[in-house]
Amino acid sequence: MMQSKIKLCCVIPSLSAGGMERVMTELINNFVKREKVEVHLVLYGKGRKIFYSIDSKVVTHIPHFKFRDSQRTLSTIQTMRWLRKEIKKITPVVVLSFGNWWNNLVLLSLIGLPYSIFVSDRSQPDKNLGRIHNFLRTHLYKKAKGIICQTEQAKIITLKRYSYKDVIVIGNPIREIHKQKNIDRENIIISVGRMIDTKHFDRLVSVFSRLNVSSWKLIIIGGDSNKQNNLHKLREQIKILKLEEKVLLEGYQNNIDEYLLRSKIFAFMSSSEGFPNVIGEAMSAELPVIAYDCVAGPRDMIEDGKNGYLIPLYDDDLFLEKLEYLMKYEAEREKMGHYARQSIKKYDSSHICEEFYKFITGTN
Repeated sequence: MMQSKIKLCCVIPSLSAGGMERVMTELINNFVKREKVEVHLVLYGKGRKIFYSIDSKVVTHIPHFKFRDSQRTLSTIQTMRWLRKEIKKITPVVVLSFGNWWNNLVLLSLIGLPYSIFVSDRSQPDKNLGRIHNFLRTHLYKKAKGIICQTEQAKIITLKRYSYKDVIVIGNPIREIHKQKNIDRENIIISVGRMIDTKHFDRLVSVFSRLNVSSWKLIIIGGDSNKQNNLHKLREQIKILKLEEKVLLEGYQNNIDEYLLRSKIFAFMSSSEGFPNVIGEAMSAELPVIAYDCVAGPRDMIEDGKNGYLIPLYDDDLFLEKLEYLMKYEAEREKMGHYARQSIKKYDSSHICEEFYKFITGTN
């Protein structure tokens, strides 16, 4: 008797440029290559533009209607009805949902349906989502088949909050950045991320302005997000500091690998993370990383003093000190970068995707 296909339904509000979206892309592109596995991608949020490349065999589902902020309640109800109806059509064995607020919407929409639903928060694990969403999460997450955390710290927080047993820690899949013979290292400090307040690119620019080494540049990759207009604010800051030739704002880029391979140091001042993929990719590109020791993620990847430095939140004097050290001592910088590349291999994409697949399908 021929075995039927395993239907996996991956649910996410969008596939715009972002860490959560990149992880989901890695997973679905891995799952769909497996024999007798059928992968459905459901995009249901406000932004439905797909930034990342998806395997042509993935079946994509997008609502035919727009989510209107002016009619938020009505649009939310319409989205929930569409989600329930669409996933019932798919009849999946497993539903995998990403997103903090959004997981509540998915769990609420699918109440009573006979599917195994797995959820994963993809940001700071102790983040306050507000009274209503915190209440919903406390009660709805118990209905999930399993919860996937990105770090051990996130698991501890999750178990305290929900008293839920079926919780597992799986880090993010980190792409391997391959060396390219035609790209040489330059005196570049690089940082990557969305232009949101918690990334603190303004602080990074301020720290860079205090450096005395004139031969180095700071490159920041990322675009505006959450209507915070930080790109304009940064341009103004750079102009006031007269750093137009030294600090380059490159916006969104598809060729991140090339930028990483041209650089010598990765600097990251985010104060709120779940599991920052950009740190892992920088390490794969053989860069030592200097990062705030925020909750959570950097500590899972960075071994302080071995492949980078963990800086207490907002200790910008120490951040500056470590930057100056790595800029000055090439041998130490290269040694740490080499170890960074080796140590990040534990998050190899194929290994992490396999861990996800085993957990959500209950296979060994």
